[in-house]
Amino acid sequence: MDRKLRFAVIGAGMAGILAAIKLKARGETFTVFEKTDRIGGTWRENRYPGLTCDVPSHAYTYTFAPYAEWRANYATGAEVQGYFEHVVETYGVHDDIRFHSEVTGLVWDEAQAHWTLTLASGEAHVFDVVICASGVLHHPRLPDIAGLDSFAGAKFHTARWDDSAPIDGARVGLVGCGSTGVQIVTALASRVKKLVHFQRSPQWIMPVQQFAFSDEQRDAFRADTGLIDAIRFGDEYLGNVKRFTDAITHIDGPLMKAVEDICLQNLENSVRDPVLKEKLRPDYRAACKRLIYSWSFYDAVQNPSVEVETGRIERIEPTGVRMTDGTFHELDTLVLATGFHADRFIRPAGVTGQNGLTLDAFWARRPTAHYAMTLPGFPNFFMLNGPTGPVGNFSLIDIAERQWDYIDQLIDVLRQGEGRAVMPTTTAHADYEERRIAAAKTTIFGSGCSSWYLDAEGVPASWPWSYDTFVETMSKPKLEEFAIA
Repeated sequence: MDRKLRFAVIGAGMAGILAAIKLKARGETFTVFEKTDRIGGTWRENRYPGLTCDVPSHAYTYTFAPYAEWRANYATGAEVQGYFEHVVETYGVHDDIRFHSEVTGLVWDEAQAHWTLTLASGEAHVFDVVICASGVLHHPRLPDIAGLDSFAGAKFHTARWDDSAPIDGARVGLVGCGSTGVQIVTALASRVKKLVHFQRSPQWIMPVQQFAFSDEQRDAFRADTGLIDAIRFGDEYLGNVKRFTDAITHIDGPLMKAVEDICLQNLENSVRDPVLKEKLRPDYRAACKRLIYSWSFYDAVQNPSVEVETGRIERIEPTGVRMTDGTFHELDTLVLATGFHADRFIRPAGVTGQNGLTLDAFWARRPTAHYAMTLPGFPNFFMLNGPTGPVGNFSLIDIAERQWDYIDQLIDVLRQGEGRAVMPTTTAHADYEERRIAAAKTTIFGSGCSSWYLDAEGVPASWPWSYDTFVETMSKPKLEEFAIA
């Protein structure tokens, strides 16, 4: 007979919803703790103009929940949020989520082999297993620019979008040129009086096709989900994923050259003004930063209302931005598309494992987890999309589902009474990290650019092998790498 376990799931974003559905299907006892008032995670917090998922919509779904209602090949953020809300209702897990319940602490009790979970309210609860689905990109990073607080107009990070801020017919400054910055330029170029795009480094832009699904196509998807499967499991998407991961791990091979050639040709063919073209030409390898997929950025950035500013910002003043060359940009609104602290994960919540070992201490050098999911010294603690997992231009839903299959097999060790606690050994994890770091340094992420993929020492904090290797690794954990007690 299976041992009845008590599960805590932290976070009601994509991965937390996945865990809840899987646990409910097995009849497990669990609670999802969500710090805000709604599900959705990244897709709840980000709602800036132009927000679009850069994975084709039919590929950005759970394998068990195809969705016929997507309106276009690339879905808006609001549509993705709507999809997750639909899934939560369809699978009946809404009532298993505790909202306004921020987890502030976790402490492992060795004698009782359980976790004590503490909330911001002061409540404490006991669980046998913790599933950490807190996500990665949810702590906004603000730029270190002199005078930032002095700006008198509307000023906000893109993850805290202010709907009352002057945009239409206004003078807007946009700091940041990642995918968020690119999407905002495409959305605001035709709305503003002036948009100054402060660009620290230009991006490689991969051209993709955006097209709407007709009512007839959506009817066909509803009638036959096999048509959806042909998209999300077909060679056009999965084949591209495999080719992409092969390219970034073989950076001098023909696949990476093809990626760079396509992006460079896109720049050459799309931007007319030679001065602007050089401003938009990257000086690092393609995909070293997250590759940008866009069908409209180069058109938008050539709008007369848009100015690409590549100079260095000296300081922010009450009415605008002063450059080091003395140029002054007078602004009504300042938008910060400056990314997130990608090294936080569950933190600032405190996590204390065996023998008083804290997560902060374990991650003092860099965030790490055994195959991105488990940590030595932290029994029965499992992460979805944790540190050192695959990153790039593909669906993290797929990654999380494969990780869940792996984690669920480790939980079976507990269910079947083979032990009360399971975690990777220190030796196994050290071996994994040594191999991973050596391989990561040879990937495109380690080729010389600065990006949020890099840890404090400049080592890519990512899975450095192919997609097929990841799939094979997730198929079955090697129990000899784990301590079971």
